[in-house]
Amino acid sequence: MISAAFSLYPELDAHALTAFVAALETGDVTGLAPARAAEVANARSVAVFSRTKVAGCDGDLLDAALWRHSGAQPRPVIVMPSPWTNHGWLPYAVQAGVFAARGYNVLAYSTRGFAGSEGQVDVAGPLDVADGSRALDHLIDRTAGPVTKIGFLGDSYGSGIGQLVAAHDTRVDAVVALSTWGDLGEAFYENRTRHVAAVEALLKAAAKARLSPQTQSVFENVLAGRDIQGTLRWAEQRSPFTHVKELNRRQVPVYFSHAWHETLFPGNQTLKLFNELTGPKRLDLSIGDHSGPEMTGMIGLPNRIWTNAHRWFDQHLKGVDNGMAEEGQVLSEVMWGQTLEPRPTWDSVTEQVRRLHLASGGEFSERPEAGWSTDILCGVDTPATVADEIVRSGYDEIAGRPKTYRTGDIDRTVAAVWSADPEAETARLRGTPRLRVTYRAANPDSSFVAYLLAVAPDGTAHIVTHAPYAHLDAAPDSLVSADIELQATAYDVPRGHRLMLVIDARDPFYGDANLPRATLAFTSPEATPSYLDLPLG
Repeated sequence: MISAAFSLYPELDAHALTAFVAALETGDVTGLAPARAAEVANARSVAVFSRTKVAGCDGDLLDAALWRHSGAQPRPVIVMPSPWTNHGWLPYAVQAGVFAARGYNVLAYSTRGFAGSEGQVDVAGPLDVADGSRALDHLIDRTAGPVTKIGFLGDSYGSGIGQLVAAHDTRVDAVVALSTWGDLGEAFYENRTRHVAAVEALLKAAAKARLSPQTQSVFENVLAGRDIQGTLRWAEQRSPFTHVKELNRRQVPVYFSHAWHETLFPGNQTLKLFNELTGPKRLDLSIGDHSGPEMTGMIGLPNRIWTNAHRWFDQHLKGVDNGMAEEGQVLSEVMWGQTLEPRPTWDSVTEQVRRLHLASGGEFSERPEAGWSTDILCGVDTPATVADEIVRSGYDEIAGRPKTYRTGDIDRTVAAVWSADPEAETARLRGTPRLRVTYRAANPDSSFVAYLLAVAPDGTAHIVTHAPYAHLDAAPDSLVSADIELQATAYDVPRGHRLMLVIDARDPFYGDANLPRATLAFTSPEATPSYLDLPLG
């Protein structure tokens, strides 16, 4: 599921970007594609590119690059903390030049512990936040004319740092946060379930980085299931959601982009932050996985996410009336037709809710049905999984090749399955599905993963959404009532296709709290019936 040489940016051509940067320095565009050569010429015609070192916290020097205009004209500036990659600031090289060509002074830097920067990886901790302010100081000191307004832009790791700097540094006027997190604790422990594959991916993607002892310890604790409360305390300080009052106090405008099938930072925890923000905000939701929707922009191709990031800063840093304020707070790319649907708010995405009650015989019913029980065996994986490979499977989705599930291969002794009737008309799922289900577990710790599939008449399916759940330290042989949100979605279920809910006890993406060969017995008590709520648009 995760290769030994793993990157969160598998589509990124580091050699091409290195050549691009060399051309920015020298002006020699030999060997560059015509489009890249034109970008180099455009950037060099308006701004001076140079490498630099930022004096970060504790005397650590951070590797950085500057795009500066000459002359005393007042200008806005942008600071770009790097993603979680051994390439440091390099993935921003093309887009920083585009910002420079649009009149911004820009500084992109490698966060501490990565690439050419000194120090140790702090995972958006106090040192990273202070580094962001130091980077801003560095840029302002080297700007020829007055600075009008200030933006922070980051992808992935840099996006969390950018939000946290904005919460603590009152000079920041606007933020762009691509493939970001709002609550890091919830990203690591969704519904108390360890995101094992995500943490493994972060560790492998940072194989050449210098992790602080605390960072290494926290990641190892997640993988081993140790000191959950300690990890959550560590994550709280590093979560923009913790600092939302500071962002709201100054009404900081924040632009978010996110992928529906995000496997590193599941979308609901970012939605939680988005819904709490009271200032100007925008959320673009796209097909794919972590950083996939914005990747083509990083390598210099036209890209909707980066176009909107430029428009966001033009509006809030330059005061350009580009119509973005009238477009609504949410723009959703619908699976799998790729239609773009604007909505004024997140709450307006869902217009009504359809409730399906879990019943006996693997069916849904209109009304609650008590008295049935469905047992599943723990410790066995099933064909129902989140994805074939973290991050990389999202690129197949973007290319129109989502994973196909063969529902007939799902063993009903290790998975509980409920099927709905075929849809009479296209069912427009829009919003956050909710699942309530009760089960009996013989052991104190238990967990399961719920998947919502859209099944074609031939029995093949695509995943709509999913969510894990874990219950720890319960009394033995007790009834557990799970009331959870599946990850938000925008999915069109075609006429003649049907929805299927699959619950199994093991998925390689998550930590397994069950004992091998234990059983979970799902049921529906009369007082707390089991059901699935489907949000419809």
